[in-house]
Amino acid sequence: MLDRRQLLGWLGAGVASGALAACGQAEARTYPVRFSDAEWKKRLTREQYYILREKGTEVPGTSPLLREKRKGVFVCAADGNPLFDSATKYDSRTGWPSFWEVRRGATGFSIDYDVGYARTEVHCARCGGHLGHVFDDGPRPTGKRYCINGDALLFRPA
Repeated sequence: MLDRRQLLGWLGAGVASGALAACGQAEARTYPVRFSDAEWKKRLTREQYYILREKGTEVPGTSPLLREKRKGVFVCAADGNPLFDSATKYDSRTGWPSFWEVRRGATGFSIDYDVGYARTEVHCARCGGHLGHVFDDGPRPTGKRYCINGDALLFRPA
């Protein structure tokens, strides 16, 4: 019979192996827009590269897009893929641009364990660039909060 310590160790090993498998699957995907690492570094700013290609996070409250209120579309900074309509943006008071809905087919999702527990990562469906995460604590009508790094986006006014 397993004691509590053995059971916790076994469960932890299962979670860790699942996390590694999920990470491997996300990295193994291919996307329509692909460049070498060197080419991405040429095309993107240092901040964009850190977020989009290395799954980084910007300092909360630093994105100029937090104050963007014009009508238009937020696009992927790496490939111009239209991701979010301005009508779905709202102030989540988290320090990152937030949206309650994504454009259909514009993003993909994977599970990451970067902070020690499962989160749903949002990435660009065309280039695979990391955008942020989606949570189930957003406003109606969807109840979703797409918490997105401003450096992963560009704004195109209508």
